[in-house]
Amino acid sequence: MSILLRTEQEQFIQKKLESGKYASVDEVIYEAFRLLEERDKSYEQWLQDTRQKVKAGLTELDQGQGINGETVIARLRERLHSVRETKI
Repeated sequence: MSILLRTEQEQFIQKKLESGKYASVDEVIYEAFRLLEERDKSYEQWLQDTRQKVKAGLTELDQGQGINGETVIARLRERLHSVRETKI
């Protein structure tokens, strides 16, 4: 397989090699793919978790367990106000 890299990508790889952390271009590329795979897995897990939370929330709403929208907004404003006060 042949891969064409842009100049900035080649420079990035070169800097990684110069840092001494990697002994070869292959090691840099391997690490890049490992991190990409890790990121993709994390995203898929986040997506699955979010879908489950949305499903649970919709079920609660269907059962009449929801909170009034005005109440939610009021609580969020209170939190925001509290955070702003602690930063001052």
